[in-house]
Amino acid sequence: MSRKLVAGVDSSTQSVKVVIRDADTGDLVRQGKAAHPDGTEVDPAHWLSALDKATEAAGGFSDVSAISVAGQQHGFVAIDKDAKVIRPALLWNDLRSAKAAADLNQEFGGPNETAKAIGSILVASFTVSKVRWLAENESENAKKLAAIALPHDWISWQLQGGVDFNNLFTDRSDASGTGYFSSVTNQYRKDLLAIALKDDREIHLPKIATFDQFAGHTKSGIPIAAGAGDNAAAGFGLGAKSGDLIISLGTSGTAFFVSDTPTADPTGAVAGFADLTGRYLPLVCTLNAARVLDVASKLLGKTHDEIGYLALAAKPGAQGLTMLPYFEGERTPNRPNAKGLLAGITNSNLTAENISRAAIEAILCSLIDSFDTLKSSGAKIERVMVIGGAAKNPGVGPIASAILGREVMTFPPMELVADGAARQAAWALLGELPSWKIPDVITSFEKHSENVLEQHRKLKANSEALDSITF
Repeated sequence: MSRKLVAGVDSSTQSVKVVIRDADTGDLVRQGKAAHPDGTEVDPAHWLSALDKATEAAGGFSDVSAISVAGQQHGFVAIDKDAKVIRPALLWNDLRSAKAAADLNQEFGGPNETAKAIGSILVASFTVSKVRWLAENESENAKKLAAIALPHDWISWQLQGGVDFNNLFTDRSDASGTGYFSSVTNQYRKDLLAIALKDDREIHLPKIATFDQFAGHTKSGIPIAAGAGDNAAAGFGLGAKSGDLIISLGTSGTAFFVSDTPTADPTGAVAGFADLTGRYLPLVCTLNAARVLDVASKLLGKTHDEIGYLALAAKPGAQGLTMLPYFEGERTPNRPNAKGLLAGITNSNLTAENISRAAIEAILCSLIDSFDTLKSSGAKIERVMVIGGAAKNPGVGPIASAILGREVMTFPPMELVADGAARQAAWALLGELPSWKIPDVITSFEKHSENVLEQHRKLKANSEALDSITF
């Protein structure tokens, strides 16, 4: 009997990846990849042309029994009544809507009410913030708006032909990042969308598809599963369970916790998203992660691996040298105009080893610090997993262990978002959750240093005062 194959797609900010796996075992059969254009806004047509190239590189879908698409969260695809894209999609990392987010937090009733309504405090990344920006800055485009899709919604729709709004679907994990959806009730908050658009006319939104069932078919008849937001798909690809804290280090950084209960953090540090399986995914996102290693590498003339080994040669805390890695502003905390800092410099501590250590500690502290909010609510973290391109750096695992004071697991580079999408397609195809083997992990443990997070917090507090000074 021939085996059944499933395809998983990861349409990320930088590229699209396609994996084709055995539905029963999860064995990788083939894969492909293609680049996306740079920038914080992009014509969605580029996503389709890149998907075509990646699919061709992966050997095509002719023998595939099911497909699922995961993608970057928050992106705003504005569609007119004729099913045409109105303007280039605004991506999650486009910060022009920062003021719009701040205004909406107040118009939604203040931080407490906003957090209760959608599980999060709005920042520029959220789709609803971009809707408000459109309403205030491109009024003619706002008048044309008939439907809104997220990147993964739009791609799944295009695979069906991209004509009938009734075929437009999403899932609760991706919808939870729009700013007009409640992951507790699993319902859109169209009243909040109307506030953002300054118009109460009906806007077509993707239906919320069931996470373990098919929601449509490609033009050639391949069933399409619900898909997911990228972090939810990565957690699912990893087989994460309740109590798992996952630190993902790519161009940006995320730390998310698989939880059986929802969160609503009025401070804005933790976003109350949904996961792929019906649970919740409290999440911290920072704009600056692997790019911090890029800066350190350029500064010191070393490779990423050499930066890691230099960092391990330094003492925890880097002898008081502390970096605040706000090189391109920051999302958490919400400071889009902030600048980076290197502080605590002395004649003796400004060494390549300490600079390397401070850079890696900065990446991790920026994410870990915000999870105190979760711990104070009683959340119990059972396991810590570090994933993403920067996870392979030899310094990241041990230094994460030192900051957290506990064992951490790091994973070899793999396409976890695409793998999660493929696993979801297999779930819908087989009618049960497949048990796929997870790759071997590297376990790290380094002596705990209690002052590292404290150094970072003090510098963060001081930098807020510096931001208000004009020279």
